[in-house]
Amino acid sequence: MPRPILATIHTSALRHNLARCHAAAPDAKLWAVVKANAYGHGIERAFEGLRAADGFALLDLAEAQQLRALGWRGPVLLLEGVFDARDLELCSRLQLWHVVHCQEQIDMLAMHKTQTGHRVFLKMNSGMNRLGFSPSSYRSAWTRLNALTQVEEISLLTHFANADGPEGVAAQQQLFEATTHDLGGERSLSNSAATLRHSSLHSDWVRPGIALYGSAPDFPEHSATHYGLQPGMTLATKIIATQALSAGASVGYGASFTASEPMRIGVVACGYADGYPRHCPSGTPILVDGVRTRTLGRVSMDMVTVDLTPVPQAGMGSEVTLWGCASNGAVLPIDEVAHAAGTVSYELMCALAQRVPVVVD
Repeated sequence: MPRPILATIHTSALRHNLARCHAAAPDAKLWAVVKANAYGHGIERAFEGLRAADGFALLDLAEAQQLRALGWRGPVLLLEGVFDARDLELCSRLQLWHVVHCQEQIDMLAMHKTQTGHRVFLKMNSGMNRLGFSPSSYRSAWTRLNALTQVEEISLLTHFANADGPEGVAAQQQLFEATTHDLGGERSLSNSAATLRHSSLHSDWVRPGIALYGSAPDFPEHSATHYGLQPGMTLATKIIATQALSAGASVGYGASFTASEPMRIGVVACGYADGYPRHCPSGTPILVDGVRTRTLGRVSMDMVTVDLTPVPQAGMGSEVTLWGCASNGAVLPIDEVAHAAGTVSYELMCALAQRVPVVVD
């Protein structure tokens, strides 16, 4: 039989999370952000759960083609725009909307020969300092775009750097509004954190990403449960062996965990080659038969060891939930595992290894 590890994508949870984001911004249209292969969930697997969105936003032209092949006829937005002038031909053919964040992309549009006008989102760098025009050059970029026959419609966009933290969005919002107050076009400002935390912020289009997949954008300040979100992915496996440790015995590479008293442990079929973080320390939460317990020692390539003290009945074949939903209904939020590893849930989702089988329920 195959190794027992399995990832499950929960269509109903994705649909539920999308509805929660819609409810948080009831007057806005919603881009479902599916970049990075739907945050590791797989675009083709996540599509059914997210198809009630008003549009899909992503980076990769191949993923845009995939959405069209799945039958999506609505808006698709390229969040980083085009990378080469030839990409504009595909934008025309597939009717893709695209971000414009630099003068070079305007140059490409000016040289582009097309019978169909492009829908573009002009991006302002309001404080993130990655992509976008500075406030001082934004209006001239808008004027130049507006003069191009290749451009049918211009929308206005920025991205918040601190929507998930105490600094909030006020400074960037005020700068954006002061710069664009008399410019025409729809606005798109809010990511997951801004959508859920700053519901009074006006945005014609919101762009939730991580929230769609059941993770809180501001963990540990708030949990996914606080926002009514459900896990979009479960990573589960089984115990493949047990060991009895005597006091003073250690576990795994580097002997990083030593038993202070006799205890029973389980050996779990999952490791960093499956996408489980190697740097998860002893004590990272994990579920065995739906009961919360902890990992012990270092994570190795193919195995994790767990404390069976809270689940004395567990043995070979017992269900282990690395994150997500156990069969008894218990939930281990992916945010907790990521936090223990010193990272964020985005990384865990995106790092799910190719060797892990994936099913959709």
